[in-house]
Amino acid sequence: MSARGKVWFVGAGPGAADLLTLRGARVIAAADVVVWAASLVMPEAVAGARPGALLLDSSALTLERLCEVYDRAAAEGLTVARVHSGDPALWGAIGEQIERCEERGLDWEIVPGVSSLSAAAAALGRELTVPEVAQSVILTRLATATPMPEREQVRAFAAHRTTMALFLSAKRGRRLQQELLAGGYPPDTPCAVVYRATWPDERVETCRLDALAATLRDARLWKHTLILVGPALRERGRRSHLYRPGFGHQFRNRSTGGG
Repeated sequence: MSARGKVWFVGAGPGAADLLTLRGARVIAAADVVVWAASLVMPEAVAGARPGALLLDSSALTLERLCEVYDRAAAEGLTVARVHSGDPALWGAIGEQIERCEERGLDWEIVPGVSSLSAAAAALGRELTVPEVAQSVILTRLATATPMPEREQVRAFAAHRTTMALFLSAKRGRRLQQELLAGGYPPDTPCAVVYRATWPDERVETCRLDALAATLRDARLWKHTLILVGPALRERGRRSHLYRPGFGHQFRNRSTGGG
């Protein structure tokens, strides 16, 4: 335990407790206080907290209430595990918390977690970067309650026609579909709608882009839902350059056999 107190921002992963990293589990087990989002993180992910640790559900807490926890950690030299869903670096709102920790003289550290993007791709059984089809993945969202910078509109990103992962956007399915089509994706571009990847009630729906809004509406999916769009979702039979016999590198000699 740090004499001046410490806050660990722990990525709990997409849902399943066994996708919590070993480092994250060790931090939770050693913490004096565990603050976790019960609406987004399975209870099993924090079940390893030590007896006597204080567990707080962050779902109803404002930043000001969280700061009261950090005040106590600074005053008493406590270790806090602030457990976020997915990876804290993606829409985790940790920047403002780190600033408050520094104001209080608290040490802090981030433990990365498995993103829901990785979990969604695994649930779909797809690689998101396919040779000669898509070598980039754009992670973004529609502007809703939180505005988007003007240069980061979905329509502009869609012009690249690569793989796009859309977070926090399922509630605006009709608008999302319009923006993607207007940006340049063809109507038959494959889409995947993944609800609560790795949770017991995980659900995966696939459709064409021109049916995305209807798919979201009919499935009644608007929360905890990630949308993947792009031609890589249907491509098969592509072979990477890396594993061709004619390609050599430090650990494998080039072979003249095969193509």
